Amino acid sequence: MSQKLICNCNGTMPLDAKALGLTVHTSLCRQEIGTVIKAFDGNDSLVIACTQEGALFSELAEQSEKPLVAPLRFVNIREVAGWTQEAKTSGPKIAALLALADMPEAEPVPVVNYESQGRLLIVGPGDQALPWAEKLSDSLDVSVLCTEPGALPIARNFPIYTGEVSKLEGYLGHFTVDWNLQNPIDPEMCTRCGACVEVCPEGAIDDAFQIDLNKCKSHRDCITACAGIGAINFDRVDRQRSSEFDLIMDLRTNPQMRMSQPPQGYFAPGRDPLEQALVANQLLGLVGEFEKPKYFAYNEKVCAHGRNGKVGCNACIDVCSTGAISSLFKNGQGTVEVNPNLCMGCGACSTVCPSGAMRYNYPSVSHQGKEIKTLANVFIAESAKAKQSSMPALLLHTLKAGAQLLDSLGRSAHLRPKQFEGLPSFVLPYGIEHIASTGLDLWLGALSYGFGEVILLLTGDEDPAYRAALETQIDLGNAILAAYGFDARLSLVQLESAGDLQPASIVMGKLRQRGALPAICSPASFGLGNQKRETIEMVLEYLQKQAKTVLPAGGVALPKSSFLGGLSMNKDACTLCMSCVGSCPEGALLDNLDEPKLSFIEKQCVQCGICVQTCPEQALALTPRLQTIEERKQKVELNETKPFHCISCGKVFGTAKMVDLMLVKLGAHGAFAGAALDRLKMCSDCRVVDMVKKEL
Repeated sequence: MSQKLICNCNGTMPLDAKALGLTVHTSLCRQEIGTVIKAFDGNDSLVIACTQEGALFSELAEQSEKPLVAPLRFVNIREVAGWTQEAKTSGPKIAALLALADMPEAEPVPVVNYESQGRLLIVGPGDQALPWAEKLSDSLDVSVLCTEPGALPIARNFPIYTGEVSKLEGYLGHFTVDWNLQNPIDPEMCTRCGACVEVCPEGAIDDAFQIDLNKCKSHRDCITACAGIGAINFDRVDRQRSSEFDLIMDLRTNPQMRMSQPPQGYFAPGRDPLEQALVANQLLGLVGEFEKPKYFAYNEKVCAHGRNGKVGCNACIDVCSTGAISSLFKNGQGTVEVNPNLCMGCGACSTVCPSGAMRYNYPSVSHQGKEIKTLANVFIAESAKAKQSSMPALLLHTLKAGAQLLDSLGRSAHLRPKQFEGLPSFVLPYGIEHIASTGLDLWLGALSYGFGEVILLLTGDEDPAYRAALETQIDLGNAILAAYGFDARLSLVQLESAGDLQPASIVMGKLRQRGALPAICSPASFGLGNQKRETIEMVLEYLQKQAKTVLPAGGVALPKSSFLGGLSMNKDACTLCMSCVGSCPEGALLDNLDEPKLSFIEKQCVQCGICVQTCPEQALALTPRLQTIEERKQKVELNETKPFHCISCGKVFGTAKMVDLMLVKLGAHGAFAGAALDRLKMCSDCRVVDMVKKEL
């Protein structure tokens, strides 16, 4: 257990020190700061319930003579609890947040490395790009690509190119840029002597040393003047240029990379001078070696992307806004490849992955499961002590943007309580790296731990694909709950920005007026695992035991987006060729070595659809549904038929239906005319023997 220091900010919060079992201070960062300094000499880890003075306390910790036994940790109980309209009943929430802060940190994850030597390319109109190049060239290795002409500087202190960008890709330390040189004057060769300017009769060349082709009348005097240098060529064939850079400053109105989370090292401030200045300041700090977490873990063995040359699940590729995930086929087997340097850690790929092949790892679901389980258990226990009957609601938010919003909302609710509503006492905020990184395994797991509902708070900076993916998963989750007879308990709050306080206040006010929702089941004791399918199966089994309604025979239909479901088959069309068995990446479809029989285990199916695409008779169709755990575990027969024995040797070589189909399709062929038709009823060995005999 850690030592906890709680500050009641000049007594502005109705904290019950006895109920919390802790000493409550009122001026920890001022008159009582000695208490903090003394705590640094202790043998326990330290948690300070004050985020406002985090910088001060961290600085004091660094100056402490005795190194801390663990990194200093902070928890905010003021803006999210003590300064809200329900502060007097927020004791259980505060206890839960303190317990969360006391939990062990997540296991470290592998890191991704970057190396930048400061090679900066500034792309954009010359009148904007060139001045910034002048300012930054003393600190960075600057090059400029002018997409519009601009007066060239007198001194040649950095390379200047002109043209239009045809391709720009990469990441910090590894950008590749291709462009087309469109003007007759090549600035790489031009000495800026001005001879061409002097002789041009139309004045089509100025101090930008680019020819205005709208003014040029093709006298070509400029070519003669530049003969010794050869920088001017109206008939240039090789216009392609390419180079590598570490950093990109894109000043164009329509930047090359428009994704919501561009690669590290790429900045597109547009033409706003303030934004450009902020970016310039950031660029100066991006020289050297850097690292970031490797956010994901990928298991290609259970990936349902492709088999036999057919593409099945494409969910992770479709949702990734950074272009970090690409398709990879080798010998017909399809997997995906993730560029960890391009991955920005949104985690949406893991949310939409039906098989769990793509897993978010920063932190893992198992770690998050332990934390939200602790939140629920402590809140429920403390509520019982305080004789409160409300169950907690879990509010998931992106760590930085969400915390900024909630802190601002809490402060506004404290200072202007008639205008703003803070978080209700039953709403527990839980910050995660990115709101798109969690899915049904965590949401349904939270409900099984006793949370009455799970609310996702979006702060407006999410890519539209992420929002759509979360909405789809929420609809699926609520459909699953409805199948068990429960009300919808998953919801999404969409704000325009992290500063959108009034709409957030309205949402919190409605929650407070409505009150806490009861739990849908008694709190579960199991832990959430890192394997998505296994975790969801475990949660579904638990919810099924406490369901309000029994699932009917054949299950309940789910939305088309479901990764749970079965297969329907047209037995008349199926010839039991078993192509589907070979294509199934999850082993849900099974053949039988002794007899022509096709079996299916619904629990294994991820609804990727590869079998449907592979089936030559188009006899299969996906059936999104929720059946009982027992039904989904059973191996059921989809189709069977009689085996066909070779009429010559008696060996089984196919099914009766398959042979009948061959007789219909090939019976009219000349090679099988007359008595030769019997060859279709023979195995391959006997067919060859029969053909040789007839020829002799």
